[in-house]
Amino acid sequence: MDWMLKDLAESVPQTRHVVVLSADGLRMGQHGGDTDTADRLAAACSGLQSLAAAVGAELPHEAGGMKVVVIEMEGGFFYLMAAGSGAYLAVLADDGVDAGLMGQSMRDLIIRLGDHITSPPRSDGQER
Repeated sequence: MDWMLKDLAESVPQTRHVVVLSADGLRMGQHGGDTDTADRLAAACSGLQSLAAAVGAELPHEAGGMKVVVIEMEGGFFYLMAAGSGAYLAVLADDGVDAGLMGQSMRDLIIRLGDHITSPPRSDGQER
């Protein structure tokens, strides 16, 4: 999967980090940066998707989960997009990134990755 993440990073100028993560914040794949950075981004994303779900529950016709979160900061952007059952795609990009190109490229990557990025709920292996 990492080569597909590299594809995204190279096709959208100003991309720094690309991370695929599970809903509980575990890194499943990455491109750019080091593993520690990817792990910190994945953990932060878990909190963001939970926060987005809480805000979404306040909408009158909220019928599904979070689709995308975009955070603009001084110096760059952060994108978090739902990417399958229990999985998310996160991108950190420098200021000046083409937001439309990033959104489309992320959606295209999610379609290409398909079922490879689902993350079923974890169990402790014990029967109940």
